[in-house]
Amino acid sequence: MEHITLLLAIVVVTALVFDFTNGFHDTANAMATTISTGAMKPKTAVAMSAVLNLIGAFLSVEVAKTISGGIVNEDGIRTEVIFAALVGAILWNLLTWLLGLPSSSSHALFGGLIGAAVMSAGWSSINGGTVVTKVLLPAIAAPLVAGIAAMLATRLTYRINRNVTDPNQQKSTAKGYRAGQIASAGLVSLAHGTNDAQKTMGIITLALVTSGVLAPGSNPPLWVIVSAGIAIALGTYLGGWRIIRTMGKGLTDLKPPQGFAAQTSAATVILASSHLGFSLSTTQSCSGAVMGAGLGRKGGVVRWSTATRMFVAWGLTLPAAGLVGAGAEFLTKQGTWGITVTAILLVGGSFAIWLASRRQPVDHTNVNDTDGDEPQGVVTTAIAAVQPPPVGAPASDLTTTIPAPVSAPDDPARPPAKV
Repeated sequence: MEHITLLLAIVVVTALVFDFTNGFHDTANAMATTISTGAMKPKTAVAMSAVLNLIGAFLSVEVAKTISGGIVNEDGIRTEVIFAALVGAILWNLLTWLLGLPSSSSHALFGGLIGAAVMSAGWSSINGGTVVTKVLLPAIAAPLVAGIAAMLATRLTYRINRNVTDPNQQKSTAKGYRAGQIASAGLVSLAHGTNDAQKTMGIITLALVTSGVLAPGSNPPLWVIVSAGIAIALGTYLGGWRIIRTMGKGLTDLKPPQGFAAQTSAATVILASSHLGFSLSTTQSCSGAVMGAGLGRKGGVVRWSTATRMFVAWGLTLPAAGLVGAGAEFLTKQGTWGITVTAILLVGGSFAIWLASRRQPVDHTNVNDTDGDEPQGVVTTAIAAVQPPPVGAPASDLTTTIPAPVSAPDDPARPPAKV
């Protein structure tokens, strides 16, 4: 019993560590566009997001119930399985953070949980219907819905303001959009706390159920809600600056009206899904909204090379975290020494990733710096080749191919031609 109690404590602490990584990994969802457009200073933005994440953690428990009693069958799942699942999720979160890729912390957690459960009890331990309806389908629908909504909202916004030509009116409109962007960013932060903090609550509740502390189907206790909310808020305040740079500057160049449209669309999708108990990825929703806003502005572009790398990370998240979770569960099944080795690998891997991040640090002072524009593709190069030259002073090295006519010597009205 003492071993189980110690293991349960380790699982709870590890779950809160995952919640912490979830916070700094997903700060970009709420604040990347606000920071990139200059609507808020970076440190102020992440502080506001942290407070609202904490508040959002207390608004609902529907997503937590989906995780604690929906994805896996509670009967036959050991506490070690939860620990192994968290190892897979944390390592994938840290790796994608190092690469600056806005992958899904939610899917990392689900992948780790599924992989560890299958290694422990076989495929019968997974509720396939719940995985499809409340994880996979929302993963496909959320970025599409948020992206289309943001694109339409952006086009509507620019259409409404197309006749505003007075400089004073344009200045007032810009201030209004910045204020709206701050409000919508706060709404996304609130939604993120409502959706993502509950995932850790669900994991801790599942661990308490598997250890016999709680009855199956129980709601998260108050101390679980409070600790999960504080952990994700602290992680949010730390700021995942690498992913903020990708979301704010790497995908597209956003103006305040686009940022407002993107964040409002994403917040609506996230809050609606939380109410329905759909554990969707806030990262995918916000990324889809940013790309939609980029396409919604006339002349706006999406950097598809960055988007492609992001899509690949999305596709790899579930299986990669699942494989790590399965490997960790294979070790934990060996007994105390296996659990110890797994913990050492988790700490060592996390430290190695942190050391790698110090080679090129990104923080609030350089978060809006970019590495340069995306390289031109074949189409862009071809269009540039047929464009007329810019209007301006002629180049000094140009020469005429048709000589100017020479004035007749008996015509005093014409000045002599220059040679």
